[in-house]
Amino acid sequence: MSKKKMELKSQTRRNFVKGVGVAAAGIMIVPRHVLGGTGFVAPSDKLNIAGIGAGGKGTSDLAEFAKSPNVNIVGLCDVDDRQAVKSRESFPKANYYNDFRIMLEKEKDNIDAVSVSTPDHNHAVAAYAAMQMGKHVYVQKPLTHDIWEARMLTEAAKKFKVVTQMGNQGGSGDGVRKMKELYDAGLIGEVHTVKCWTNRAIWPMALETPTVKDKIPKGLNWDLWLGTAENRDYNNAYLPFDWRGWSDFGTGALGDMACHIMDPVYRILPILYPDQVECSVADAFKGKFETANYPKSFPTSSKIHLSYPRTDGKGTVKVSWMDGGLMPERPEELGDDEALGNWDGGVLFIGTKGKILADCYGAKPRLLPLSLNEQIKVEETLPRVPEGHYLQWVNACIAGYGNAETSSSFDYAGPFTESILIGNLALKAYFEEDPTIENKSFWGGSKYNGRKRLRWDAKNMRVTNFEPANNYVKRTYREGYSLG
Repeated sequence: MSKKKMELKSQTRRNFVKGVGVAAAGIMIVPRHVLGGTGFVAPSDKLNIAGIGAGGKGTSDLAEFAKSPNVNIVGLCDVDDRQAVKSRESFPKANYYNDFRIMLEKEKDNIDAVSVSTPDHNHAVAAYAAMQMGKHVYVQKPLTHDIWEARMLTEAAKKFKVVTQMGNQGGSGDGVRKMKELYDAGLIGEVHTVKCWTNRAIWPMALETPTVKDKIPKGLNWDLWLGTAENRDYNNAYLPFDWRGWSDFGTGALGDMACHIMDPVYRILPILYPDQVECSVADAFKGKFETANYPKSFPTSSKIHLSYPRTDGKGTVKVSWMDGGLMPERPEELGDDEALGNWDGGVLFIGTKGKILADCYGAKPRLLPLSLNEQIKVEETLPRVPEGHYLQWVNACIAGYGNAETSSSFDYAGPFTESILIGNLALKAYFEEDPTIENKSFWGGSKYNGRKRLRWDAKNMRVTNFEPANNYVKRTYREGYSLG
């Protein structure tokens, strides 16, 4: 592993072990000129937050930030007036906009920090624009829509020296910390295999691309909603929630839930980027012979297998992801009537000496068999985050860049998001034609890439053995949108 990668991984470990406790320990009130720094707000001041995406998840995000007595919500931006009604009622003094670019320019002297809760395809451009202006940013999961965008936001956070947090709230939970304490105690040995699963998607998937032009609802600025995505006619199939199933806008079940379910995997184990990925999907066939290709939609369910070289050089960790209701085999140590995760999903660590099972968000980690948890008690060694994920970021913003850390700052969340999106790259490349396959008949073999193992060069962000897959590393934005 390169020195740069080792330094990056070391930093993410520090974020977990010591950083999360800094904000929780309290903040000394000192004069502004003593602390200083880009985007700094003195503890005696209010933190002025603007929300880009004021409806849907943005509604609850802004409500969480407003729980702090040190926060003012001063700006609201949403491309859909219908979705922003509740936030506008909750924060009547906040100036309201439809275009985040206009809001950032007009409110640049009034805003200290920005929360981004748009659909996935506009996360990166909104966050980068704010960071470029020296504003701290909180960005909902997944951090970005594309692998390249995640790398750019990671670098931008360092360049512009702003406080960052990705919205995977379980990263500040007690569960993932207890899980690490169990792992660090050596109770399950070295983890070599991990199983992750979720019940998602809970929105339509595996759909043919709409061809009908529906009437744009009153209050929706469709052009601004499209943002970075290529032009197309409005269709009711996209909004208000079902955009998650369309690959130009969302990131499917993996993007929606892996930032919660895989967080313990990435946070605890000595891994950074996978070097191999392969997948299989459901709804691959409409009929007996006709292969169904849904180029703009995600499959109803999928399995994704990622191979991670350990950063300590001790072999690899195999991580499998299942969605759409698919689940791993029940461990022998788990009773017939004992829960395998919870409704949202779960994660299973398989080590050389034992197993740990946890629910979504890394909640309720427990050794298997469950009887061991009554016999074995592990000391609490890691700091907790009693104020929670949202206010941890608020407190860190108030403390100023470099004075407090957050659980999912972009030096952690960026590489983590890249790792997840490599799985989506495999899904998107599934139906790309493989020029090396000569026999195109059904019986002789599919003409599509299918279950080909893709080899990933993380440093250069490239698939090395199937060139068509590289089309999904970075998108081309519409005119008017860029990073930089």
